[in-house]
Amino acid sequence: MTPERCFLAAALCIAALALSAAAAAGQAPGRHISPQRLQAGLERLSDFGRNPEGGVTRLGFSRTELEAREYVLNLMREAGLAVRIDAAGNIFGGRPGSAKLPVLLFGSHIDSVPQGGNFDGPLGSLGAIEVMRALNDAHVVTRHPLEAVVWTNEEGSHFGISVLGSGVAAGVLGPEILDRRDEDGSTVADWLKRYGQDPARLTEARIPRGAVAAIVELHIEQGPNLFESRIPIGVVQGIVALKRWRCVATGVANHAGTTPMNRRRDALAAAARDLLAVRDVVRSETGRQVGTVGYIKAEPGAANVIPGKTEFTVELRDLAAEKVERMWSQIQERIGVIDKEEGVGTQCALTDQVAPALGDPRLQRAIHDAAGSAGLATMDLPSGAIHDAGEISRLAPMGMIFVPSRDGISHAPREYTSWNDCANGVEVLYRTVLRLDTELDPP
Repeated sequence: MTPERCFLAAALCIAALALSAAAAAGQAPGRHISPQRLQAGLERLSDFGRNPEGGVTRLGFSRTELEAREYVLNLMREAGLAVRIDAAGNIFGGRPGSAKLPVLLFGSHIDSVPQGGNFDGPLGSLGAIEVMRALNDAHVVTRHPLEAVVWTNEEGSHFGISVLGSGVAAGVLGPEILDRRDEDGSTVADWLKRYGQDPARLTEARIPRGAVAAIVELHIEQGPNLFESRIPIGVVQGIVALKRWRCVATGVANHAGTTPMNRRRDALAAAARDLLAVRDVVRSETGRQVGTVGYIKAEPGAANVIPGKTEFTVELRDLAAEKVERMWSQIQERIGVIDKEEGVGTQCALTDQVAPALGDPRLQRAIHDAAGSAGLATMDLPSGAIHDAGEISRLAPMGMIFVPSRDGISHAPREYTSWNDCANGVEVLYRTVLRLDTELDPP
């Protein structure tokens, strides 16, 4: 063998060993993005709404989120992006392409649930900005124009409307939401004004069909599958359907010491049985379906008064919308029986619903290939959580990239994704965007 061939063989061997070592460590070799810059941004964002026990409380439509939005806007401007805010308060940072093509859109949200974590939403939002910075660093020119997006009020903790900003952008939500009031009496319209928007122009936030080539969202899994399997990248098959109801059980308030047990019409006792009925129905068949009663309030709320009114929520999720409907029908039947036995009346009203969204096979393949090119293993899995990408999938092909959540914990202060896993996800997003730029809308 010639010296030149020996040198080439040795170089290839060293490269293969480096790739193997990086894959074994769960780290993408030859990263294009900056893990240090990404971590610094996420740590700074976590200052807005930081809780003493860890995590953040940064509700959508709040002064805390408004301050965080200013930080994100500055990051976009520093990255040289063309910044715009639509009538729903969604933030977009654009980077031009070389051809007149639909935009490649990617990003997430920065609002949280009460006492939530630091990674749910922010990773995908700041990861999208980091992709733009990395493209600038490498002087990459894409065919498609690119936009990093931060959606408004994804969690729905304020006003009880999930994926609000992306829902308006997709045309699923409209002016009917403007009069929804919060506990302080403020409306969605009031908060849009505080965010600098004109509520009367809300429908102008709708994205025209054909304007987006694809939507990609990077997110933590919020479940245990990737973490327990030690697989760094999840490729999402689809996002579950969600329906949520507000139920009110009405009985008779009476003295706790003088009312015999067999003459009580206890609204809280009925609601407690309703809660267990939800759990029993959801558990009665195999599958990934879930049901939750996450809020309950009894009135008048005194230790010596039998509750005469109890309010509670019911939420059902599954990838199949028909299963959600079937479970709700069974739950209603059970509630009716409990009402008769407890001497109360229960009324439930639908307050929120999100249709299921399936991942596009082309985008799933691009994510698989992007992860493979980085030496990262993948797993196909559904999303049990609702995401903004699901709303935009009504308009354009959708793909989602998941990274592990330690112990499957999310929506809590202990939510954590390692910095290495965060960087892996953003690297896969970077490579996915470039693949889609080449593969979609061929010249």
